[in-house]
Amino acid sequence: MALSFDLFGTLVATDRPAAPWDAVAEALAARSVRVPDDWEDAYRSAHREYDRGREAPLDEHVRLALASRGVEITEATAAKAVLDAFDGPVTVRDGAIEALDAAAQRGPVAVCSNCSVPGLVERTLARSDIEARSGHEFDAIITSVGCGWRKPHPNIFETTADALDVALSGLIHVGDDARTDGGAGRAGAQSVLLDDDSLPTIAEQLREGALC
Repeated sequence: MALSFDLFGTLVATDRPAAPWDAVAEALAARSVRVPDDWEDAYRSAHREYDRGREAPLDEHVRLALASRGVEITEATAAKAVLDAFDGPVTVRDGAIEALDAAAQRGPVAVCSNCSVPGLVERTLARSDIEARSGHEFDAIITSVGCGWRKPHPNIFETTADALDVALSGLIHVGDDARTDGGAGRAGAQSVLLDDDSLPTIAEQLREGALC
C-alpha cells in the first residue's frame, strides 16, 4: 500500500492572488519587462490549445500572452516571474503532520498536486517545513506541470503509483476536491476526501489499520 496527498487545500493553506494577472504583471515589471496596457485581456485569453486533461504551464502561457502583444521574454524570466507571483505565506493545516507521520508508517508517501507553476510545489513544501516537522521525506513529488497531466486525469495517478512502485489499485489518495482528487477512485486507486474524513481522523485510521 502507498499513499499520496494533495498539497494545496489538503496539507497546506496558502494565500492565492485575487487577480493573478496583476501579481504576474508586478513580477514582470520587477524584471524590467514591459507589461502591455491590456495585460489582463492578454493573460485571460487562450494562446495555445491543449489536449483534454493536459496541464498548461503558466510560465509558457505568460510568454505566449506577452508575445501576442509583441513583447518577447526568455523562458527563464517567465519561470522566475511566475514563481515569484504565486509564492507566498504557507500554513500547515491541522492534522497534516500527524497524517503524514501515520502514512509513513504504512508505506511510501507522495505529494500529488495540480499546479501549473513550475517549482511552486517544491517551494511551498520548503516554506512549510512539513517534511522536517513530520520526520519523513516524501518518496515522490508528482505535479501536474511536471508530469503534464492534471487531476482527475488517470495519468497523473498512474504516474504517482509508478513513482511509489505500487499498482494503481494499491494507491490511496487523500485530497479535498471531489472533482479532481476524487478522480483517483475513478482511475482505479482509492480516494479519501476531506469532506468525509478530517486529517486527524485519517491519521487515526492509518494508525489503527482501518484505512487500507
